[in-house]
Amino acid sequence: MIYRAIGLMSGSSLDGLDIAFVHFHEKGGNWIFDLEYADCVPYTPEWVNKLQSAVHLNALEYQLLHAEYGHLTGEMVNAFIDKNNLHYQVQFIASHGHTTFHVPHKRMTAQLGDGAAIAAETGIPVISNFRNLDVALRGQGAPIVPIGDKLLFGHYAYCLNLGGIANLSAHHEGRYVSFDVCPANRVLNMLASRMNRDYDSGGQLASAGRINEALLEKLNRFPYYGLPYPKSLSNDFGNETIFPLVTEEEPDINHALHTYCEHIAIQVRSAVERIEQDFNRSSQPVKMLVTGGGALNSYLVSRIQMLLEPHQVELEIPDEHIVQFKEALVMAFMGVLRWREENNVLSSVTGATRNSIGGAIWMGHEV
Repeated sequence: MIYRAIGLMSGSSLDGLDIAFVHFHEKGGNWIFDLEYADCVPYTPEWVNKLQSAVHLNALEYQLLHAEYGHLTGEMVNAFIDKNNLHYQVQFIASHGHTTFHVPHKRMTAQLGDGAAIAAETGIPVISNFRNLDVALRGQGAPIVPIGDKLLFGHYAYCLNLGGIANLSAHHEGRYVSFDVCPANRVLNMLASRMNRDYDSGGQLASAGRINEALLEKLNRFPYYGLPYPKSLSNDFGNETIFPLVTEEEPDINHALHTYCEHIAIQVRSAVERIEQDFNRSSQPVKMLVTGGGALNSYLVSRIQMLLEPHQVELEIPDEHIVQFKEALVMAFMGVLRWREENNVLSSVTGATRNSIGGAIWMGHEV
């Protein structure tokens, strides 16, 4: 059976809406995919501000933005379909939405982007709200992509996504875990914006700096890093806790970026060390797939590789389309599993009471 789906992802880095049109084919329990078309539609400065400020709105204003952003998302998808001549080829759309509130310990998570509005704009079935059932089942609702890591990229021992938040997936002898490691691109991009840049291309600014040892020590002492997994982070931790600390302790942006890249590398190494200990994995060479915008930061990747060499973990950067659009690709795949009424959220990753079939379906056409 072949499925043709669009996956949508809006990450905490706020660079835009990632859209991926993917063909999936299941044969004998194994999945293969072809990423046919993909694009990142940048947000206007007005929409960046709206999404950043959403957590400060009152209830009515928030719901109005939820609907408005859903209609905007639908318009973006229509333009993508027009651009790539995909009319009547898309079976359904799987939308992650843009995360605003994520409070799993109180069994609540919220993503902007009304699925009904997307369906109304496109006339195509839409699947949204992928995290909600897992959170209701006492799970973290995050990370959300490990089912794709398991079924589409399972030949890697580790999958590291360097997005707005860095998260890591790992498997060994039938056991599978995944968790958020630390804030990543969101903080790096906010620092780069102080130099009138959208991001630190290739880590050039960071490589020109030096480590602020006092700041690095403060960053590494945050209690989150000592917590056992399953665990997840909200965007607020990077935006409202980490970023103000970094800028307060280190006004030189080159030094701040250099220090924060080192922090990310150290936390990735610590995550691997904890997994190795828990898995009791014998020392042997393994590969780590690295995706997300941070995979294009050659300085950051070099620091992670350097710190992981004693653990015989080799980083692999895939095709640039996979690097940039893996999360949107996996959202499309989660939509396929939801359509088939198969589990698409793993309790071993999130800590929920059971695996679940996450996602609400909005039919975009009359039957």
